[in-house]
Amino acid sequence: MIGNKTVVYTSGTFDMLHINHLKMIEYARALGDILIVGVNTDELVASYKSVPIIPFEQRIALMKAIKGPDIVIPQRSLDHREKVKKLNFDIFVVGDDWVGKYDYLKELGVEVVYFPYGEGISSSNLKKKIYNSYKKLQNKADNHLPMEAVVE
Repeated sequence: MIGNKTVVYTSGTFDMLHINHLKMIEYARALGDILIVGVNTDELVASYKSVPIIPFEQRIALMKAIKGPDIVIPQRSLDHREKVKKLNFDIFVVGDDWVGKYDYLKELGVEVVYFPYGEGISSSNLKKKIYNSYKKLQNKADNHLPMEAVVE
């Protein structure tokens, strides 16, 4: 808490910005007076999954441009102990695909909320859908001539 204001912190990669990202930020915004959003750096993301499609500089610019966050900062670590001390946040909101991962923050007096992320829409699923669509188009293009017309 800063003054009498409740500080909420949420974070993520926010690659290929989609509706579930916006829903989580909107939810986090409603829980307090000040919303701080941490955007995972490319280096951090590469340490636990594939490198984002959208570069860090663009992802952080998108977060700064949307309605909701009061402050947008780079996030360089998934360990939030130091951030709790420096930012004095009261509530941490993260997608429910991370259930249990941040329970240690409760010992620091932080309320942890695992936001129900929703079915189907995630950056990973969007990437798969784009890839599968591309493969189908590529296959169709590669096989556009009837077999009789193939010249060797």
